[in-house]
Amino acid sequence: MIRMNNVRKSYDTQTVLHDVTFEAKDKEIFGLLGPSGAGKTTIINILANQISADSGESSTGVTEFEVGLMLDEDGLYTRLTCLENLNVFATIYGIPKMKSEEALRNVGLIGDKDKPVNKLSKGMRQRLALARAILHEPKVLFLDEPTSGLDPTTAEEIHKLIESIRARGATIFMTTHNMEEAVKLCDTVVLLNKGKIVEQGNPNEICKRHNAFKTVPDLGSVFIKMTGEIKS
Repeated sequence: MIRMNNVRKSYDTQTVLHDVTFEAKDKEIFGLLGPSGAGKTTIINILANQISADSGESSTGVTEFEVGLMLDEDGLYTRLTCLENLNVFATIYGIPKMKSEEALRNVGLIGDKDKPVNKLSKGMRQRLALARAILHEPKVLFLDEPTSGLDPTTAEEIHKLIESIRARGATIFMTTHNMEEAVKLCDTVVLLNKGKIVEQGNPNEICKRHNAFKTVPDLGSVFIKMTGEIKS
């Protein structure tokens, strides 16, 4: 469903993506794994038609209306309540406002629907941003480091939400620099370093190929082997 073929992207004299090629299957959780500055967000922005590639081809296989997007900058209206935020986007999407409460219920925020965004914790804001991304029941959902900066308990809640969204039939494309998160959630991962793909495939199979198993599969060891750098 989601694919890139020989995509390149540069800013001024710096090339941030070098002939990136991959394909994500329908209804899977696809992980793009790499350190900050590897080019992960640039790939999401190209696939979501936020920016254009310099060359190559990319596609999500669906219309723009069928895409949900959760970026690091959540873009929430801080003076509005959770429900009011979602109602704004329900109007934009042309869907019934009753869908707003349904989305809040799905992410565990229905009890906080009348709370202003500026009164929410970071984890609650993450869940509200996720509710907005799934409000229109997209077929493809892009998540840019959805658990970045969250405590382990809140991150686990987000993981459960991601798995439930996939169970309802969505294809999920997520970026992360968390090795354990990628192994736990993803059917397929692409390891990206300095704009280049260094490995891709099933995370468990990648670890087997590189003898990176300890007590759990360790994609971090794969990065060290292939790049000589420890990736946090």
